[in-house]
Parts: sequence; structure tokens; C-alpha cells
Amino acid sequence: MSLPAHFRDILSGSRRGLVAPCARLVLAAAEPVYGWAVRRKNLRFDNGHAAAVRVDAPVISVGNLTVGGTGKTPLVCWLARWLREQDQQVTLISRGYGSRGGPNDEALELAAQLPDVPHLQNADRVASAREAFGKNPRQVLLLDDAFQHRRIARDLDIVLLDALEPFGYGHLLPRGLLREPMENLKRAQVIGLSRSDAVSQSRRDEIRQQVEQLAPAALWIELAHQPRGLIDSAGAKTDRSAIRGQRVAAFCGIGNPAGFRHTLAQCDVHLAAMREFPDHCDYAPKRLQELEAWLATANKQGEITVVLCTRKDLVKISRQQLAGVPLLAVDVAVEITRGKKELEGKVTESISQYGWTPLE
Repeated sequence: MSLPAHFRDILSGSRRGLVAPCARLVLAAAEPVYGWAVRRKNLRFDNGHAAAVRVDAPVISVGNLTVGGTGKTPLVCWLARWLREQDQQVTLISRGYGSRGGPNDEALELAAQLPDVPHLQNADRVASAREAFGKNPRQVLLLDDAFQHRRIARDLDIVLLDALEPFGYGHLLPRGLLREPMENLKRAQVIGLSRSDAVSQSRRDEIRQQVEQLAPAALWIELAHQPRGLIDSAGAKTDRSAIRGQRVAAFCGIGNPAGFRHTLAQCDVHLAAMREFPDHCDYAPKRLQELEAWLATANKQGEITVVLCTRKDLVKISRQQLAGVPLLAVDVAVEITRGKKELEGKVTESISQYGWTPLE
């Protein structure tokens, strides 16, 4: 889910005037209703009235507390690759938001990066887990975006907070970005601060202290999302130094456009124009025509040398140019800068309890 920048400004309180405070009041009135529904659902699991379904295989979940992107996909890729390096079979399971009857953009992106890892998309993740387990009972099931999907039992819950906005403006939907109350972080065994390199050390410490008050037993890790290169729709790769100092245009249809802006800043380019679209944007012909018209207007002087997007966008656009300008995606890799060994230990422990050979 991607929210327009002006709506985020309303939620954050940074937008002034007469309309913004009134909008916040209306949204605040709806917040208790949403909160009641979330607490009621969680209480059913907490008091045993609803039971999580367990499959006889290790289940690891990567999720978040807020709507919008927190950098889950790069961590899912990292975990899947690490498990494969340990000779463990892996299946990815996700709900498939925006799939429209076929693989969604996240599935296409993961397939390009993890061609040897099966990926099942189904709103019923229990059914997907049983399907995967039926094909191979000796494998690790990796759930993408499942912290709130408590119907399937898991052995390890990893929750990511975005350093750029970790606590959803301190309010539940629709007044803020929180999917559930912050105190529910206590369900997680691992809490990671994604894009930690985007904020100062003092800010990282401040966020960590807040988290430790809510989930003192959880392992704390920090992640940096680094641009490692550029890629076109045909799969050809280019070093990101090739665009350093150049004037570029950029667009994205992701949950957290601010994260992409941070990535662009790391590429040392001059951002001449930027467009933000809703998460899971389908880039139909009409949208591509709109993009080309926007780019042609922004590039009247002919100084824009490349248009950049995310890999999640590029997998839905089988073109190498827009309005005569080369189209490239920024390839981002995650680096665990704090707690890497401890995370590996948690994953190993989750697998070893099934009596499998411990990872080396």
C-alpha cells in the first residue's frame, strides 16, 4: 500500500492550513473502530479461542508493523540465499497483493532474483504451506508479509521497522500507518531496523530504546539497503558509477517512495524529476503513455540521460527506453550491519528443533 505524499503529510502533521487538521480529526474518529477490530482478532489467538495451524516444517515470517514498504523483499532474498547456501530447500509463501490472477510484481521480482526458489501466492497461506509441505516435507517455509497473518504458526517472527518512519506516526490506521498497536512487537523474536544508514546513530539508538521497552526479549538487528548496480529489462547489468553526477528522472510504484528517494541519493545523481504511483502499479499502456508524456516535458532541454525505477517496477515494463531515454532499475542489496551472526543463530535454532542436521 502506497500513500500519496500529501496524505502522508496530513498524517504526520507537517501539513498545515484549515483542511489538514479537519482531515486528521475525521481519521482519528475512525481509528478506535479499526483498533477494536485488530485487538479482537488478536485476542482470539492470545486466549486460545483461535488456534494457529502448524505444519511439520520450519516456518519463518518476515513482516512489518506499518503499511508501506519497509524493505522486506531484500531481506527475504537474503534469507532464502543464505538458507540455500546451507543446502536447505526453501519455498516462499505470500498473499499476492495486486496479483490480478497471476504473479504479482513482488513474485516476478523474487523469481528473477531467486530462480531456484519456488514461490506460492495465495490469500490462504495455510493452504500454500500444506501444498509446499506435500511436495517436500524437508524444507523451510519463508513467509513474506505475514506478521498479522496469525492463522499459520511460525517458528521465527522477524519484524522490520523503517528507520525513516518506524512507528507509523504513532497512530493506527486510518489516522496513522500502524496495522496494529506498537506493543504487539512483543510477539516478534527478531526486530530489524531497515534503511538504518538513512538516519544518525543517535536516532538509531533512540528507536532501539523504544523497541526494547516494548519487546525486551527480541533480538535487535540493523540493515542497510545499498544500491549495487543498474539493470535493464533484458537483464543486462551496469555499474552504478556509469550514472554518477548525471541528471536523471525517476518513478516508482512501491509502498514507501521515501525509501527509493534515499536509494537515489546514494547513487550520487541529480534528480531532475520524480513521479510516485500507488503500490503494485500495473503500468498498463495508458500509464506508460502518461509516463512518456511526463518524461518528454521534463526533458525539454535534453539533459536527462536515464530514467530510473525499482526492480519491482521494471519487471512489469518490458521496455528498454521511455520517450527515447534509457530505462534502468536500481538493483538494491541488503547488508545486515548489526546482529548478523545472532540472526543466523536464530534461524539455525528454528530449523534444528525439527531434528534436522544443524547448519554449519
